[in-house]
Amino acid sequence: MSRASPPGTVRRIRAAPRAGLLIESMRDVGYTLEAALADIVDNAITARAKVVRILADTAGHSPRLAVIDDGEGLNADELIEAMRLGNRSPSEERGPTDLGRFGLGLKTASFSQCRRLTVVSRKEGQLAAARWDLDEVQRLDDWLVEVPSDPSAIPLASELTRDGTLVLWEKLDRLVGGESGEAAERDLVRRLSDATAELELIFHRFLAGERGLGRVRLSLNGRDLKPFDPFHSSHPATIAGPIEQIPIGKQKVTVQAFTLPHHKKVANAAEWEMYAGPAGYIKNQGFYVYRAGRLIIHGTWFGLARQTELTKLARVKIDMPNRLDAEWKIDIKKASAQLPPQVRERLRQLIDTIGATSKNVYTKRGRRLISDSRLPVWERLQDKNEIRYRVNPAHPVIAAFVESLPDQQRQQFRGIVEIIGASIPIDSLFADVSMWPAEVAGTAISSDALEHAVLTIFDRLHASGVGAKNIAEMLQVTEPFRSNWDRTQRILDRPTERSAIDA
Repeated sequence: MSRASPPGTVRRIRAAPRAGLLIESMRDVGYTLEAALADIVDNAITARAKVVRILADTAGHSPRLAVIDDGEGLNADELIEAMRLGNRSPSEERGPTDLGRFGLGLKTASFSQCRRLTVVSRKEGQLAAARWDLDEVQRLDDWLVEVPSDPSAIPLASELTRDGTLVLWEKLDRLVGGESGEAAERDLVRRLSDATAELELIFHRFLAGERGLGRVRLSLNGRDLKPFDPFHSSHPATIAGPIEQIPIGKQKVTVQAFTLPHHKKVANAAEWEMYAGPAGYIKNQGFYVYRAGRLIIHGTWFGLARQTELTKLARVKIDMPNRLDAEWKIDIKKASAQLPPQVRERLRQLIDTIGATSKNVYTKRGRRLISDSRLPVWERLQDKNEIRYRVNPAHPVIAAFVESLPDQQRQQFRGIVEIIGASIPIDSLFADVSMWPAEVAGTAISSDALEHAVLTIFDRLHASGVGAKNIAEMLQVTEPFRSNWDRTQRILDRPTERSAIDA
């Protein structure tokens, strides 16, 4: 008779994952090229590297990528441990400058882009090397790391002239796919260019040598990457808000809002476009979350507000320490996060004031023209939830023209004006102002039309008791006279007009 198991006994059966299947699944975590490279750079910065070089060999049938740093190297045992999947617990307490998270980044980031990952490291003059080859893992269906007998024979190992680490990606199936030749090379070069532009944003505070972080030199094939500050902090027209600290236990989250310069305040269209970024100002507004100085997510309001045209200049820097990873739910890629309840509640209270400055940049001129002058051609009318624009019938030029018409033609003209007001291309205007604000402009005005408008406005306002100085001030802040002020002033300064003013 077989002996029955005691009550409450639990059988345990080993159910180890199949290496070949799981390692292929790990390739689809969702890394982009820039996110994968950023993860490798994270490791270099954590190892106290001061120089990180990305070397890309894009020519030929076997392109490869390498990241070489001058940080603290690894000996043979440390390297094998670093190549282990999940070699550190995410709950493990880390130093304040440690940019790691799960102990997976080196491997998952690399596997997402290549099928062969080789790491060579020099420490105290000794070279060590280890390699993951996914084709071999598939063939043997086992978690076996290769240890090359001669690390110095590995491509680019000679670049490690002192302590540091080389991460080499080969078999770049995810980057070149099945393509080959010049088309594949051009596509890889383009993707690398896009990725390095993103790295200039992700690590801009390290590239700039911000106090407390230290300077890191990052380059691609000998070209130094330049820090890209998304807050345009050095521009005199940028508005920086106060710094606020939000406590979470013993840690603190720091928040500071910035309002970027209006497009009329920047030097040229190229500068305006540069700070818009590829996605544009509307998509890039919102919170910029930094973990230990490294940007992990940007261009979102976390559902607390909508991305609108009037708030598109608002960007908010949020600094979180790496010891709050669990509260922020940082993912493996370090490319997404969620607001902790304490932070969400405080930001909800601040959100109106955060966007108010950006809105003010766009609306203060309009408010001034509507409330302080008597010259707007277009009137803004707000009725409950509807905002409408119409041609201002009291504008001096329009009023003078209407008065000169016979009764029947007055009615016809008013009908024409109604058609114009009802036919404003709202959608096209919104799209154009959103995408190309610096290029949107009114129709150029001829010299004859400008002169007629200036003299008509002057005569009517002066006859109603408005002084010449006030008329000039009103014209100077009103289109189309503001954009053509030199021509307008010459008209006002003519002897005939000056005589009328003196009278």
